[in-house]
Amino acid sequence: MRLVILGGSGSGKSTQAQSLCRHFEIPKISTGEILREAMSGDKSLALREDASRLYVNANLGDLGQYAQPFVEKGELVPDEMMIDLIRMQLTQVNIPSGWLLEGYPRTAFQAEELDFLLEYLGQKLDWAIYLQVPEATMVNRCLGRSLPDEQPEIVQRRIELFYDRTIPILEYYDRRRRLLTINGDQLPEAVHQSILNLLAVS
Repeated sequence: MRLVILGGSGSGKSTQAQSLCRHFEIPKISTGEILREAMSGDKSLALREDASRLYVNANLGDLGQYAQPFVEKGELVPDEMMIDLIRMQLTQVNIPSGWLLEGYPRTAFQAEELDFLLEYLGQKLDWAIYLQVPEATMVNRCLGRSLPDEQPEIVQRRIELFYDRTIPILEYYDRRRRLLTINGDQLPEAVHQSILNLLAVS
């Protein structure tokens, strides 16, 4: 099973990604986690694999240095940087059972580049799962987490960017009949079950 999970900050992407990875026994590739750890400068995190997470040694220190100014402002990291990161993740490790991408793609261009990469690798994306959550809910959830990079103005900027950049991604996957839209404004268990139900009949 090869999946992409989409949604704004506070939509529950990480929670659902972990649940789906456990269910399908596939690794999670989270660009957000990779970037945060790259920015922390912890070189020991450059290569690590377990049941739900996957990292590939990709000069993460350099990546973190370049990405940090964008992340701190709530801006998107440039397409080229993210595309290179995902290419390294998907080409350096053999993942026959599949994977789940969280935090990528963030733009329609990245979605298209992902398809080109998968075609080159002889793979195919099964579904893009979109967690649809009201803006007010996303803001409240983010502010309730009290993370250093989730100040009100940064959260608001991320959500603005989400609506600006992510809607074209939804249209991209919808045209290719690979989009599953889920009501993310429910209890996590209900969201997880909704996803499984849709995957079972799709």
